[in-house]
Amino acid sequence: MRPQRVPLLAGVVVLLAAACTTTDHDGATPAPSTAPAPGATAATTPASPIAPAATTAAPSAASDWRVTYGWAVPTSAARVRHPVRVPVTPAPGEPLPVLVRIEVGDHPAEGYSRITFVFRGPTPSYQARYVSRVESDGSGIPVSLPGNTFLTIRFDPAQAHDSTGRSTVSAPPRTIGYPALRGWAPAGDFEGYVTVGLGVRTSGGRLPVRLGESTRPDGTHVVSLDLPRG
Repeated sequence: MRPQRVPLLAGVVVLLAAACTTTDHDGATPAPSTAPAPGATAATTPASPIAPAATTAAPSAASDWRVTYGWAVPTSAARVRHPVRVPVTPAPGEPLPVLVRIEVGDHPAEGYSRITFVFRGPTPSYQARYVSRVESDGSGIPVSLPGNTFLTIRFDPAQAHDSTGRSTVSAPPRTIGYPALRGWAPAGDFEGYVTVGLGVRTSGGRLPVRLGESTRPDGTHVVSLDLPRG
């Protein structure tokens, strides 16, 4: 009788699957690095950490993920600067980095929720800050958002439209419903600035934030903003 080999082959498949790692749809990685991006600086000094400072480690070769602003409550705008030579592509290409996707993800085991911004072209400078209310750039019209606290994240130089003026962002504004991160909406695509408003639900004061970035294998550039789940 021929010996049965199926259990042995199944065991090999299980071992190979366990050895693989995955990246979440919102750009999260199992162990993001705390090393700042080259040339990136925050305008405020991180304070009020929610966890002990981690030992700085080299970014993973697979994800190249970098934390650019560690868990802190920005008392003013937390800004990360990237020099961008304009135009980034010759005509008829887009002259600025183009926002093409906004993605969200919840990570209960790690204790945070994430919103990511995916760009075609180089990573623009960006800043995050708390505001009393979110207003549309240029018009000053209030932007309706869920929650009782509000954040904006602004990118420059950047655009979120194509040469015909149509939006390049594939996802519509949405109510998210995570414990703290409740929703997002566009707040500006004006004169080289792209602004997005975030609605946050808190039971007390302002929550700390974390900023990070990476370059994906497909060549797109990702900027993330993390909030603790509560």
